[in-house]
Amino acid sequence: MRTHDSSKFLDSFYFQYGHASIADLGHLVFCFEGISELAATEVEDEQLWDGQARSSRYQDFSRSGFLTPAELNERQVEIYQHAGLDLLAAYEKVHAQVFDHLTAKLPKPPEMKQDAYQRNLAARAFDVARYLLFFGVPTGVGQVVSIRTLERQIARLRGSEYIELRQLADEMVEACAEKPDCVWDPSVAYAPLAPTLAKYCDADPHRIQATADLKLWAKQNLPHAAGARIDDVDLLKPANTAADIVATLLYPVTDRPFRELYDLACKWNDARRAEVIDVAMQSRARKDDLLREFRGSLYVYDIVMDIGAYRDLHRHRRCQQYRQAYSGKLGYETPAAIGEAGAADTYHDAMRSAFAAIGQLPEPGSHYLMPFGARARFLFKMDFAEAEYISRLRSGVKGHFSYRNIAWRMRERMSALEPELGRLIDATPPWIEDPLTR
Repeated sequence: MRTHDSSKFLDSFYFQYGHASIADLGHLVFCFEGISELAATEVEDEQLWDGQARSSRYQDFSRSGFLTPAELNERQVEIYQHAGLDLLAAYEKVHAQVFDHLTAKLPKPPEMKQDAYQRNLAARAFDVARYLLFFGVPTGVGQVVSIRTLERQIARLRGSEYIELRQLADEMVEACAEKPDCVWDPSVAYAPLAPTLAKYCDADPHRIQATADLKLWAKQNLPHAAGARIDDVDLLKPANTAADIVATLLYPVTDRPFRELYDLACKWNDARRAEVIDVAMQSRARKDDLLREFRGSLYVYDIVMDIGAYRDLHRHRRCQQYRQAYSGKLGYETPAAIGEAGAADTYHDAMRSAFAAIGQLPEPGSHYLMPFGARARFLFKMDFAEAEYISRLRSGVKGHFSYRNIAWRMRERMSALEPELGRLIDATPPWIEDPLTR
């Protein structure tokens, strides 16, 4: 395979044989450098995915700059870049103010070394200032995936609404057809690792068409939004499986809470629910898998949170995840330390300016300007074991305060819904803090 004709082997024993499980036996290592945070989020959106993204801490974004989406014209690029520079300038200023505030508030313990003290406070200050970073800032991602996962990933990215993601998918195919960049034995003439992948990795037409069909159905058939007040961390245990699937299908193509969609679907008759399912299925070809929205789980968490917190919680793979379109309509979060450090004017001015610029830019290019502090709606479907794991792990004192609060509220919602199970979750309340622990 390494030194001879891998192309012939794969064509004969994988693609022509038609047994996709064979591809689980081969794994490839990919490194993505200088991609946007938005692209990184989409790259990582695979359940069977192993990898790591570069942390946004300690990076000098004044040097690395940020990516400008190809969707924008010349005039729109000016608006985007001006707003991006303002956000980064505010990011540096807020970080310095919060760091000074924490230094005054938290004196160095005698037993702690000065460099460790400085690092811990800098990290805490970055936790606050990162709300001003945005999806256009660059990052790096490394992944180790099976060929089957890679095939599905490339097909999904080729169908993305973002030009950057479609171009990235093409580069991934080109890399598969080239000799590997890193080799064990330089004296060996290595063959390309997956040269035939390009022939079988077209954009996923079923996902693209089903999304468009469901969006149109929702626009034409859903009643006016109820506008009910629903908690930012909402937990349901759906009893009606068909209604659960219908609500999940409609969730990513609307801006409505899951509870509202589920209650609607429960009230509909069988024929109405079947109509939504048929709309999602009508573009499915014989070899297409069911959309992942058909996957069920015992518990459903509908969470409104800032994008930065989502980037952290998105790493949990033992659950089904869905998101609604980034719009900025849900506003943004303001960490308490912003006001305590006297940085409120700088922070809010930058945020208001960024959201105003987003309103002047076309989608999806405008999404690149979305600050990490922007709120959006995300759906997590899981069993109790995963709910316990996320609540316990992410509520710890070493974590970011945003997802710590979410993890604690997940535990509280579970305790209210399932008291016998909720008592098993050993989560740490967000009011218990240890700022100098990292």
